[in-house]
Amino acid sequence: MAHTTSKNICGTTVSLCRGDITRQTVDVIVNAANSSLLGGGGVDGAIHKAGGPAILEECLQIRKMQGGCQAGSAVITSGGKLAAQYVIHTVGPIWRGGKGNEESVLASAYKSCLAIALDYALKTIAFPSISTGAYGYPVDQAARVALAATSQFLKAKESEAKPTPFEEVRFVLFDPASLTAYQSALEDLL
Repeated sequence: MAHTTSKNICGTTVSLCRGDITRQTVDVIVNAANSSLLGGGGVDGAIHKAGGPAILEECLQIRKMQGGCQAGSAVITSGGKLAAQYVIHTVGPIWRGGKGNEESVLASAYKSCLAIALDYALKTIAFPSISTGAYGYPVDQAARVALAATSQFLKAKESEAKPTPFEEVRFVLFDPASLTAYQSALEDLL
C-alpha cells in the first residue's frame, strides 16, 4: 500500500491512501458501523466478514451492556482475524442536507475514535470515510470535517501538554474520487 499524501500535524503523520481498510496493518481500524452494531453493508459488512465471528460476539456483548452505539459515539472490540489488533466501531450521521447537525455529529465520531485510541495507547489508526456510503454524506464535505476534527484533536492534546502517542492517522479511501476529495481537503486545511 503506497501512501499518496501525508502531512505532519503535531508530530503525527496524517496520511491518505487508496485501499481496503480490512487489509491495513495498523493497531486499530475504524468501522463505519450502524447503531445496532450487528454488521451491515459497505465497510461495516466487509470488516465483520474479514474479522470473523469474534467481532460480532463482542458487539453483542456491548449491546447487552449499553444497547448499541449512538451517532457520534464509538466503542471498541478486538480485531478478530484482521491484521489490526482492534476495531473501533463508530456511527456517523445520516445526511439530511446539512440541516440536521450532521457536521458536529461527524466530527464527534472521529474525535470519539481518536479518544478511544488514545485511551488504549495505540500508535496507528486507519479510518474509512465515515458516512459517505449508504448514509449519503457528500464526500468533499465529509473529508473537510474528518481532517479538521483530526487536526483539532491533535492540536488540543498538544496544547494540553499531553501530546498523543499516535505515529500515524491513516485515511483509507476506497475509490479515486474519495481520495481526490481528501487530498484537496488536506491541502486546504494546511
